Amino acid sequence: MALDRRLLLAMRTRGHGDPRLERAVAGFSRTGEHAACWFALGACGLALSRRPERRRAWRHGLQATAFAYGLNFVIKRSVRRARPQLEGLPALSAVVSNLSFPSAHSTTSFAAAGTYARALPAAAPLFYAAAASFAVSRPYLGVHYPSDVATGALLGSAVAKVWPR
Repeated sequence: MALDRRLLLAMRTRGHGDPRLERAVAGFSRTGEHAACWFALGACGLALSRRPERRRAWRHGLQATAFAYGLNFVIKRSVRRARPQLEGLPALSAVVSNLSFPSAHSTTSFAAAGTYARALPAAAPLFYAAAASFAVSRPYLGVHYPSDVATGALLGSAVAKVWPR
């Protein structure tokens, strides 16, 4: 727990000299609320794909992302870990709940990246870069401990790995 707090403090204080960067990170992170950007991407992929196997992959990705979101909610409600609070360093983003563990942004992002990569393998590095960016944005904004996002990444990756193809 002490290491988690020290890492959070480092992420919340380093790279924060420019308010425009903080606003940009907060804006980017907001697109991940309720996995909205991932659902939009999956819906577009499904709507635009002509090949049945690719459409099936996008549909499975949407399902896996929705499952990961629900699973995250159940775990979050069970664990009930409070969001971090750092004296003199308020969170830089609004949150939809006071519960922190695991990070839904991280869980859904890694579930989506892992399953959408099956639909569009050439874009896999971009999907994972976006997922990692969402994960890192959360402690940067002061709304999650690093262990929240690491656990979310593992959880989402596990969902993607076991989700039927």
